[in-house]
Amino acid sequence: MSIPSIRRLSVKAVCLSAAVVTTVAVTAGVAWAAYTDNMYPTQYEQSGCFSESGPDGQVSCQTDNATLTYYMDGAGTNMLETEDRNVVISVMNTVYGPTDFSVSLDTSPEFSGSAETDIVYEESAVGMSESADGVTFCNNAASTLKCDQQYIRIRGGGHYVKGLTCHETGHAVGLLHGNKSSPMRSNTDEQLGCMETPTSDEEGLQANNIENINATY
Repeated sequence: MSIPSIRRLSVKAVCLSAAVVTTVAVTAGVAWAAYTDNMYPTQYEQSGCFSESGPDGQVSCQTDNATLTYYMDGAGTNMLETEDRNVVISVMNTVYGPTDFSVSLDTSPEFSGSAETDIVYEESAVGMSESADGVTFCNNAASTLKCDQQYIRIRGGGHYVKGLTCHETGHAVGLLHGNKSSPMRSNTDEQLGCMETPTSDEEGLQANNIENINATY
């Protein structure tokens, strides 16, 4: 069941003496200060969430609520090996678990209806640029803002590492790259944590990403 979204409002306070502009986000009337807003939507990314059968570079969706369920493909050509499964479980438990998400492994996944499993991880060719190691796409949009089920595909051959898994999971909950954030940041800005591109193998969420998640969910 989708929880209605509360849009964040941007308020700019101008310090005349230093001619500095600071961006402060407000959620439900409570001041929320973050380094940048990299949670979809921002002023630089408002393309809308929509359903697609495969990746095309569109990653602009929030997940549908704070109860975050996930499943890892366990059979066939898209199956995750044990070491890959262990990475996903670790990222979900130790990186996303401490946020305001309620994270759980779904051992009986749902692929239709009103309570679909939120994220499905696959080991697969990403179907886009040969240089891309991972991709996220919405399989069933609940609205132009939220997705009921998203797929994450990461290449085999050792690409299921903490940093990339954190990065693609970030997209699945609405986190964006630096050039889509507001204020706009460099894609290589280290304060974006695992949403930095390129992402280091052991990178996790930084404070800015956690603040964006908690303010949204």
